[in-house]
Amino acid sequence: MTKRVFISADHGLALIYFLQSDVISTLIKGGTEVILFTAGSLKSKVNERFGQSGLIIEDLRLEAATKYAQEEHGAIQWWLNFFRRAGPSARMNLETVNNYVHWIETESKGMRKKIFPLVKAGVWLMRHSRIVRKILVNMQNQFTPDIYGDYFERYKPDLVIGSTPGWRLDRYLLREAAARGIQTAAIVQGWDNPSSHALPGAKVEWITCWSQPQKEELINGSDWQSNQINIGGIPAYDGYFEQRWLMPKKEYYRLHNLDPNKKLLGYACSFVTYSPNIQNIRALIDLVVSDRLAEPCQLLIRLHPNHFTNVPRWANEREQIRELVGEYSDVYLVEPVPLGEEFGYYSGEDMPEKTSMMAYSDVFLTVYSTMVVEASIHERPIVSVTINSETGWSGQYSLKLTEIGKWPTHSRFRASGAGLVVSDKDALCDAINTYLRKPSIDLDAQRAFIKQECTFTDGSSGRRTGEYFLSLIK
Repeated sequence: MTKRVFISADHGLALIYFLQSDVISTLIKGGTEVILFTAGSLKSKVNERFGQSGLIIEDLRLEAATKYAQEEHGAIQWWLNFFRRAGPSARMNLETVNNYVHWIETESKGMRKKIFPLVKAGVWLMRHSRIVRKILVNMQNQFTPDIYGDYFERYKPDLVIGSTPGWRLDRYLLREAAARGIQTAAIVQGWDNPSSHALPGAKVEWITCWSQPQKEELINGSDWQSNQINIGGIPAYDGYFEQRWLMPKKEYYRLHNLDPNKKLLGYACSFVTYSPNIQNIRALIDLVVSDRLAEPCQLLIRLHPNHFTNVPRWANEREQIRELVGEYSDVYLVEPVPLGEEFGYYSGEDMPEKTSMMAYSDVFLTVYSTMVVEASIHERPIVSVTINSETGWSGQYSLKLTEIGKWPTHSRFRASGAGLVVSDKDALCDAINTYLRKPSIDLDAQRAFIKQECTFTDGSSGRRTGEYFLSLIK
């Protein structure tokens, strides 16, 4: 009898993970039928691009899931989700989740603000008691809707795979599966996910992660057992290792009207949630138009997906950056391409653009973004630019960029020696000049960093991950 697997792809990056790697093709070749759930508005587009025998695309019903989260005892569900994220074990580096708690406390109002001392006491208790954490995880199961009952009856899956272990709205699909006694599994999609999202939001039996550091975070922070965790690498990066998306350099330069006689500085905006990036960009522009750099340079800026949301402060910075770009002849702009309304600008629609920007940057710059991992795959010199904003996000919770170096992923990058970290314009100038003169100076450290963080560097992670899921249903 044909085995069936449900996969939740509730985010644009999940589509890259599953569909632009060998995960799904490996499952299908193994005799499994895959039912992939994604945003309803994207069904036809996904089917047109990735459709194949053995793959069925269905609506994830995100609108219904969102409504349930908000209207079915929404306040209780909100608090359960807060404690789930705020309360991992103190055995793990808690810098990221401490910031999350501080953010919520700072922006709380009314009764929520008044009770926050009690809330923090509850967080402390969770961090020091495995039993309390287990109770919290189990309490979430009382909110198990019947959004997907018809799908379960129609397909009768043998395994349900979440693009997270219930950290997002996939929690409801996973909870329904667990309530029906169906095996559940999840992936770790993002580099910082285990250290920032903490405990599972549903009963999940198996999980596959990138690396040994992530496995340790899952065990130490979220009480996973070692035998529940597979290290499969990161399938979404197989295309980088295989140079599958790379455009020819001449074509890429023509696309952006870049000067082949000038060195390219590529800057990817990051950490936009907590800090403006405009101060980093102004410092880079000042250096590009000055005579302080070792060679003539041009600057290519990539906006962050958050710049295209309806949050005014992020949209305003987007317009500021556009205006700056228009003022200088050696400054250019890249805007990420949206996939669809529900997934916004987090998508795989411009992987050739993103890949080529990193590959052809003579120096790649960002703010501790996951792109430090991606750029290391392309063996480009990397500078993390952490110049503090003088204003932060006015009236909103903000962080100084110099204060985030101890976050788990950030500290691993710093410790690896795979790139440089700077916090003022003079240090930025020195770092760029160092790499312009000696572009391979940190190459050995980068290669070790990639092995540490990605595990498999031969483009095999998709196949390995697909084989792992097959092993769960054989």
